[in-house]
Amino acid sequence: MKTNKTFTTIYLLILGVVLGATIYAGAVVAPVTFHSEQWLGSELLSRFQEGLIMTKNFERLGYFILASLFAVVIYEGYQYKRFNRDLFKTISALGAIMSGALFKFFYMSSIIDMQKEGESVVSSKIFENMHKGSEIALMLFMLFLIALFVRTLQKELK
Repeated sequence: MKTNKTFTTIYLLILGVVLGATIYAGAVVAPVTFHSEQWLGSELLSRFQEGLIMTKNFERLGYFILASLFAVVIYEGYQYKRFNRDLFKTISALGAIMSGALFKFFYMSSIIDMQKEGESVVSSKIFENMHKGSEIALMLFMLFLIALFVRTLQKELK
């Protein structure tokens, strides 16, 4: 049972844009931001200041993540309601929703709160673990988006 191609195309576009933004943030923005001394010629920013800049980037990425979560709920919910069900897509959608929400609402807010306490807190083991957890949540989010993107292409745009 095919879905309206325009609806599917918009859904895929949203997934693709968010996936691209997420990859770009992790693969390009983070390495450049955390090695600012290479680009500025000297160490003008501390690691803490670089982290503050990076957090602002990920806060803004969070809005894209929310848009994709909304799109996943609407599109996949519509598919489910039409009995166009697929266990792989259902699991991927739930995984994307959970990992995206975990990153946006738990990890980002926790990291921001910890940064407000100052540089000593962000050099702690607790912050390091929180940061690692956020990386894992974001990586899972990307993998689930890829799964949804590919499976939707396979099923809907034949």
